[in-house]
Amino acid sequence: MIFIKRNFLLAFFLCFAGYLSAQFTDKVISLNQAGAVKLAQEANLEAAKLGKNVSVAVLNNSGVTLLLLKGDQVGPHNTEASRRKAFTAMSTKNATWDLMFKAAESKDAQNLNTLPELLLLGGGMPIWKDGELVGSIGVSGGGSGENDHNIAKKTVENLGFKISK
Repeated sequence: MIFIKRNFLLAFFLCFAGYLSAQFTDKVISLNQAGAVKLAQEANLEAAKLGKNVSVAVLNNSGVTLLLLKGDQVGPHNTEASRRKAFTAMSTKNATWDLMFKAAESKDAQNLNTLPELLLLGGGMPIWKDGELVGSIGVSGGGSGENDHNIAKKTVENLGFKISK
């Protein structure tokens, strides 16, 4: 009888502890490796429509780089630019193309370009699913910021994600 009570109390405590710890964690969805690869493939297809090769970076919703891919015959600086564009989009939850214009128009936001990790050039896009930020993509080397922006935007939308909440 003492053994049964002890096991019951232990089981109760473990269940209660599990309930308590659940209060301190988030249930989040985030891009995974397979999603990052699919996004890179789609970005390359969109870039090919413009006759361009691009470098691509995909980050999860914590800013961790899942994929960093240098495009063939694309300058090496574009690889880091794509990562920074993706980081900027994830961190600010805005397309970098839009952010670039907003920062230029606002005295309060003009200093954003002085933060070392942010890059206010077109080509960074947040990726939303069911109202949650799941990651971001950065595209660079498409010939212009506008091209990079359009490639990133079409890539996200083609795979059924949203570009805003």
